[in-house]
Amino acid sequence: MEVVGTELVAKVTGPGHTDERFAVHGTDLGILWDGGDGRVFVLFGDTFGEGWGGDGGGPNSADWRCNVLGFSRTRDLSRGLLLDGFVPRADGTAAQVIPRDPRRDEVTVIPNSGIAIDGVQYVQYMSVREWGPPGRWHTNYGGIAVSPDGGVTWHKPEGARWINRASRRDDPFQMCAFAREGDHVYLFGTTNGRHGDAYLARAHVPEVLDASAYEYYTGAGWSRDEFAAVPVLSGPVGELSVAYHVHFGRWLALHLDDPRGAILLRTADRLTGPWSPGEVAVPGAQYPGLYGGYLHPWALDGPDIYYLMSQWGPYNVFLMRSRLAG
Repeated sequence: MEVVGTELVAKVTGPGHTDERFAVHGTDLGILWDGGDGRVFVLFGDTFGEGWGGDGGGPNSADWRCNVLGFSRTRDLSRGLLLDGFVPRADGTAAQVIPRDPRRDEVTVIPNSGIAIDGVQYVQYMSVREWGPPGRWHTNYGGIAVSPDGGVTWHKPEGARWINRASRRDDPFQMCAFAREGDHVYLFGTTNGRHGDAYLARAHVPEVLDASAYEYYTGAGWSRDEFAAVPVLSGPVGELSVAYHVHFGRWLALHLDDPRGAILLRTADRLTGPWSPGEVAVPGAQYPGLYGGYLHPWALDGPDIYYLMSQWGPYNVFLMRSRLAG
């Protein structure tokens, strides 16, 4: 599969879009999934309001929230993606939705992927312990949060966590992307940061919140030992998004290649691979400071795919379009 052209469609967040109404002046990520209720859920990372000074900012400044959740009903993405609203605070501006832990060694709670199953919303997130050099950080654990009420309230069950080993920081399921096939939910996971390979886990749908019920792909089969998993997507993999493209009949994986400063597109016939080496969908030379790349679930039935990309300098989110040829 070939990327024959990419363009920026429209800005989604920031001044002139989400600042005055929702107090979202600067934010990133924009994880997309079909909520199953006629809306696409759009979940953002660290978010800043009035007084924000540019770039990522810092915790506890400028109305900082770890994450905020918006909604969109936009079907025609050719002119942009409109956010109809957010889960609100009392004043109507965007509220933080996934709560922080009552622990001192957690800097923020960052979402990585979302999925709806039978009217219930699930988000894979990471508990960030400390930020390091660009593209590198340490997590306490990766977990799955759940909302039974359309994303308004979220719970973080302790049984749905993959603990990062304190001595090595090498658990392979800290940043994950959901996929669904048949009666299984799949997790593509990486270690903390943007420089690892991606591994694959699965669980039966009713057991999505039970970390002990997952099995891990070993290359020859499935094991209950997460450290027996082998890479299915060679790194460096950051901000991974996976979806099935019905038009081409293939799985798509979109992710950041941090050293190359580019967002890559990879394809496979099966979730277990083999996956293609990766083709540049968005070059960093044209879009400096890019990251993310989250596929829109309503744009997987034609030659054009749409996805959300972040840029560090503006510290905001943009809708992108790439045309694919089989």
